Amino acid sequence: MARLNRLCPIGIPQHIVQRGNNRQVCFNGDEDMAAYAGWLKEFSAKFHVEIHAWVFMTNHVHLLATPQSENGISKMMQSLGRQYVRYFNYTYKRSGTLWEGRWSIVGQVIMQMLWVLNRDCEHRTMNIYG
Repeated sequence: MARLNRLCPIGIPQHIVQRGNNRQVCFNGDEDMAAYAGWLKEFSAKFHVEIHAWVFMTNHVHLLATPQSENGISKMMQSLGRQYVRYFNYTYKRSGTLWEGRWSIVGQVIMQMLWVLNRDCEHRTMNIYG
């Protein structure tokens, strides 16, 4: 049976989470995070998704994003995942899955909650990088 499409209405902010398989490390260092961030920028522009905030933890990712095209988030995450896994597996001489299933939408974000999520993302980043 085919997977059901996720509901990502155009213009509605989404909180997206992608976790490492078995909570394994997805980012071994700044170079990995920079590579992921570069492809996030590329594919968000290509598929018309606004990225408002992000947090890269060693074993998962949080994104606050608003799609501006139908299926924009799905296409962005699929392309980003494929590109990053190819890079990660090649770099660390490994094979197999990196992510724990598909990415998930934690929730559609109402405008009043945007500032709370943005503040949380900034706080987590500050805690990680000092």
